[in-house]
Amino acid sequence: MKYENVRVEAIECSLPPEIVTSDELEARLAPIYERLKLPYGRLELMTGIVERRLWERGRLPGDQSVVTVDKLLRTAKIDRSKIGALIHASVCRDYQEPATACDVHRRLGLPQDGMIFDVSNACLGLLSGAIIIANMIELGQIEAGIVVGTETSRVLMETTVDELNANLELTRKTVKDAFASLTIGSGSAAILLVNRRLSKTDNRFLGAVVRSNTNRSDLCRSQVDVAAGGRSEGQTMKTDSETLLREGVAVAARAFDQFATEIGWRPDEIGKIFCHQVGKAHQKLLFDTLKLDDSRNFAAFPYLGNTGSVALPTAAALGIESGFAAPGDKIGLFGIGSGINVVFAGIDWKTTLPNADPTPKETLEKFLAINR
Repeated sequence: MKYENVRVEAIECSLPPEIVTSDELEARLAPIYERLKLPYGRLELMTGIVERRLWERGRLPGDQSVVTVDKLLRTAKIDRSKIGALIHASVCRDYQEPATACDVHRRLGLPQDGMIFDVSNACLGLLSGAIIIANMIELGQIEAGIVVGTETSRVLMETTVDELNANLELTRKTVKDAFASLTIGSGSAAILLVNRRLSKTDNRFLGAVVRSNTNRSDLCRSQVDVAAGGRSEGQTMKTDSETLLREGVAVAARAFDQFATEIGWRPDEIGKIFCHQVGKAHQKLLFDTLKLDDSRNFAAFPYLGNTGSVALPTAAALGIESGFAAPGDKIGLFGIGSGINVVFAGIDWKTTLPNADPTPKETLEKFLAINR
């Protein structure tokens, strides 16, 4: 997919207020750690995740998505009447119906003649939504569109802790299936794409490449949906983390060659990279496999964990706001999600708009310190 008329006007994120460190999480897991004689400190050691964040208890994804989109619109200073599509694309949503996008749209006062719907594609939801909007802009159907998502991990984390402590049949081997659930964090992000005629930035969205291996769609599974007979009292997830990592990077390697050809970039021309944030093992294997310098990548996972579909755009928002990525950079967006799906996209970044609601300086400095 190539685009001539699409610009990425702004990318924004919101960070949750509550911080849970890996040490605190392991303290909650003391019953199973003691029973299986698991070494404390292994969660941070194996993943590189120091802490993750949580939204206030009871806060719905749509509540925070409204805040994030409002911040995005104030940063871009765009006429809301120009927004022809709103896509809500996180794994988490408010209800099975209507689409979470509908309530977000209403509360933001966006035009009633726009396309409004949800998209679900695991950790690639926001990138998938961005491609849908880019296609609509390129076809001349809309002038501007927003994709937003908010992931909330509190219930998954608390349910996982409770079940691990209560299940006396778990062994050191079988407990691994729940390990990925302990890396999940909360977050919110939004992307505004516009036709070049509306753009104040000229940040050109060059195009994207997608690849998949759906033969391995079994490697990460949440519980059965409530509408199909699943339970409603909590969330669970089983993940074969090691195989998913290996198979996902294998698909990414095939996509990368196609991406370089499609976009017309040599690998050494890619100035800055924002990839899906899983942990240090994923980052190392990905960059070793692609033979890329990982100093060009902005890591957000040490202080946010894996925030699902908003992980990549959140890293991009923080990396751009902090100055890690600057005007003149060729930016690569490398997304890998369960399914297995891969999206690689490229942006020729020209202008960074001042943030309407800046991230606290000390927070940005914390992220920059691990990316120098």
